[in-house]
Parts: sequence; structure tokens; C-alpha cells
Amino acid sequence: MNNALYNFTAPSNEPVLEYLEGSNERILLDKELKRQESVEIEIPLIIGGKEIRTGNTGKVVMPHHHGHILATYHKAGEKEVNMAIDAALEVNRLWNNLPWTTRASIMLKAAELLATTYRSTINAATMLGQSKNIYQSEIDAVCETIDFLKYNVSFAGKIYEFQPRSAFNQLNRMEFRALEGFVFAVSPFNFTSIASNLNMAPVMMGNTTVWKPATTALLSNYYLMKVFMEAGLPAGVINFVPGSGSLIGKHVMNSYHMAGVHFTGSNATFNTLWGQAAGNLENYKSYPRLVGETGGKDFIFAHPSALTRELAVAAIRGAFEYQGQKCSAASRMYVPESLWPETRDMIVSMAEEITVGDVKDASNFMNAVIDEKAFDSITGYIDYAKSSNEAKILTGGTYSKEEGFFIRPTIIETVNPHFKTMEEEIFGPVLTVYVYKDKDLDDTIELCDTTSPFGLTGAVFSQDRIAAARICNKLRYAAGNFYINDKPTGAIVGLQPFGGSRASGTNDKAGGEFNLVRWVNPRTIKETFVPATDYKYPYMKK
Repeated sequence: MNNALYNFTAPSNEPVLEYLEGSNERILLDKELKRQESVEIEIPLIIGGKEIRTGNTGKVVMPHHHGHILATYHKAGEKEVNMAIDAALEVNRLWNNLPWTTRASIMLKAAELLATTYRSTINAATMLGQSKNIYQSEIDAVCETIDFLKYNVSFAGKIYEFQPRSAFNQLNRMEFRALEGFVFAVSPFNFTSIASNLNMAPVMMGNTTVWKPATTALLSNYYLMKVFMEAGLPAGVINFVPGSGSLIGKHVMNSYHMAGVHFTGSNATFNTLWGQAAGNLENYKSYPRLVGETGGKDFIFAHPSALTRELAVAAIRGAFEYQGQKCSAASRMYVPESLWPETRDMIVSMAEEITVGDVKDASNFMNAVIDEKAFDSITGYIDYAKSSNEAKILTGGTYSKEEGFFIRPTIIETVNPHFKTMEEEIFGPVLTVYVYKDKDLDDTIELCDTTSPFGLTGAVFSQDRIAAARICNKLRYAAGNFYINDKPTGAIVGLQPFGGSRASGTNDKAGGEFNLVRWVNPRTIKETFVPATDYKYPYMKK
């Protein structure tokens, strides 16, 4: 046995490539985009390392050209869900008992494969299947996925390194076991990196998973699964199970061996899973770990000392990158009356410059929203604002789903700080601004804190550093990730661990050690060298 102690130091974050026209990475990406666009692949379930085809199929289409089919995928039924659970349980002991450095080597190999061999593959799949432009795909599908894999190895080492103090006549040690059962990983459409991490964080700590990927992200998620397998992940450690969320969830949540849920998605879905877990507590082997990141109604708060140009750029990027389909996207904004005319002119001008279209046209800042359901929901909010006497559309407000699900970046100004689009999560390219009187600064801070049930991200812009600190303190529970003079999006693994509380989730901070601790079940072992030979204590003896 190799008794060496391994220390994986914190890695450097993966460099973001520029994809300038004529660069090698751009040539490879353009070639891969053409290849993936020209074929229709078949996506099976992958259970216990084997491809399963059920014959109950659906289609994967491009959001920006929804008549174009990228893939046909097979859907799981009750039989396949049970197969996935059995496969995860069968390999659980083997995977958990491996030296943790073996698990680490698989994570690191997957990271290197994504950085090199499959960089253009995962980028192209994310661009075409989830309608992300080059930059948004590069920072997500490539860089953040790699960062999660590498940093989690370092974080795991820190956790395993912790040991309790021993005292006279005893040796104390801590064993970090995996959870007793399997983890249910439920991933969203908007971040390929999150789909990876929802599985690979528990897997790094010795767990096995049943993975329900979002239907609208199946192309990139399928390629991820293939990379994990090529990296050496044993059959059954992750079981890839596309299909109906309600059907899969029902059977998984009823399993005696369900040990944890790792979730990113809607507040309503997480509440449903939590309710199902609560209703099944007497039927589980252990109390399950529930880790979830749900939604946000993220804000930008401008102090009267803010610089308008910086404020306007942050608003545009924060609200409209990836069509506002980030749980961290800026959705509501509070601007003082003294700054509003100049800020308004800037953000309107910038928004009207934005082009919206196909991901293959690198000049497009925005692309399509993910599907028709999202399109109809987002445009419903826009139409509501159009018909209200409490709001006006400053720019945007137009949309079309004839070819793709395209919505112009839309900025709404409201006189009601509790207007519907100030309070409800929209998850699209819509920013609502409330203009407050400078003298009402403190009341408006209170409004910002109490308007939304969410608590994910937020930002304050201020040149007055004391005022910024005061606002940060007053809004300490309004955002789990708080930004000073920056947009409220773009958390980087290892630098800004991500998550929020209130209705935004359990705040277990993906991208930090906190999340990985949730996937271990510690055991304390005490060994006494010379046991007692008399039950009486000394003071009891005459």
C-alpha cells in the first residue's frame, strides 16, 4: 500500500481563450459547429456503463433555429429508473473504498480532456443546444467545468486532512465516508458546468449518482458523460437518465437508498423534491442531504455617488448576457433621481446597439431563449408592462418565435417598487428600474431587502466606500453573493463560492469546500491504549 500523503494545491483557473478570427481555437470551433449542425445524433440512457434505448423518444432542437433537430433522445421509464438506482448501489462500495487519489486522478483527467481534446466539442454542443455565444459557452462549458473538477480535488484534500487532537492514552481519528446510498443529481439547462458539478462533487467524495439532466441541455450533457467515461469513471458511478422529471423524481425519491439530492433549478421543483423527502423520512435508510440552488431576483443598487458609465455597463452585461437566463442575472435596479437621466440614456443606447441572433454569428451579443415555454412566460411579463399605467418600456419589448425564440433586450421603468416585474423571477432579458428620490436612500435600501423572497446575488455601485460598506451590511441577507462596483453575475470557482439563501436555496456554496462537506458522512474513531480495569472511580475507594 502507498502510504504517501497527497496534497493537491489550489489550481490556477482555466484561461478563457479569445477565439479571435483566424486563431487556432476559432478554426477548430467553427469546424466542430459545422459538424454537429450537420448530423442528428442519437442520445441513449447510460446505466451501469451501458447504453439503453427505450424507444420512447424526444427531440433536441436549436433554440435559435427550432426547426433544426440536433438529436433524438431516449426517455427513461420506471424500469430504467430502478435499473439506474441498482447500478449506483452496486458500484457504491467499490467507488467509496478506492483511495481518494484514484478518484482525484479521474477528475483531473476529465479536466484535461475538456481543456484539450474535447474543448471545441463541449463548446459547440453548448452553443447549439443551449444557444450560448462563444464567450458565454467558453466561460461555462469549458472553463468553469474544468475549474470545478480541479478545485474539488484540492478541496477534498483539505477535508480529508482534518483530524481531531489525540490525548493521553488514546488515539483519535476521523474517517470521511461517502453517504450510505446514492445521490440524485438534477441539473438545469443554463450551465453545462453545473450539470457536471452536481454529479462530480458528490462523486469526488466517494458517492454514486442517478443523474436527471435537463432535456434542453441534453446535447452537451451527453458529451460530458462520454468524457467522464473516457477519463476512467467506472460503470455505474454516474447513471445518465434523461426523461420526465416528475416520473424519474417520483421513483427516485421513494427509494429506501436515496441519500441525497444535488439540485439546481426552479424554486417550485426543489420545494416539490423537499416535500417528497419529508414525506418519506420514515422510509429512508438515513436522513437525506438536500442541497439546492434555485432562483433569484437579483438587484443592482446605485448610491448617489455611483459613476454612471460603470453602472450602465454593469446593468447591460448583468441583465442581458445569455439572455438573462442566469439565476444571478440582474433583474431589478434601484437608481437615484440625480443619476437617472444620464444612466437611462446610456443603458437605452447600449441596449439598442445589441444584436440578437444565431450563435454562429460572433457579432451577436444575445441569442435565443431556451424554448417556447420560456419564451411565452417572458413575453407575458413584457406584455403586462406594456398594458400597465405604472410602467413604461424604455427599449426593447419586441420578440418573435417564427424561426428561433428571440426577445429583444427589454428595459422597463416603473413608478411602483412592488411592480410585478420588480418582484417575480422572469429568467429572461428583462430589466426593471425603479427611480428613487435621493433623500429616500435608506427607505429604498429597505425596499430592496424586503421586495423579493429570493436572496441570491446583488450589487451596489458607489464611489463613497463608507456608504458601500453600510449598504452591504444592511443587505447582508438579501444576497449570498454580493458585489461592490461590479455586476451581480460571473462568480468564479475557487474565488467566489456561489449560492444564496432565503428562497434561493440552501447556500452550500458550489465552488468551495462547503459543498463537498455535504457529501461526506464522518465517523470518529477513538482507540484507548490501556482500558480501565475497575468500574469505580478513585474517589469512590476508601
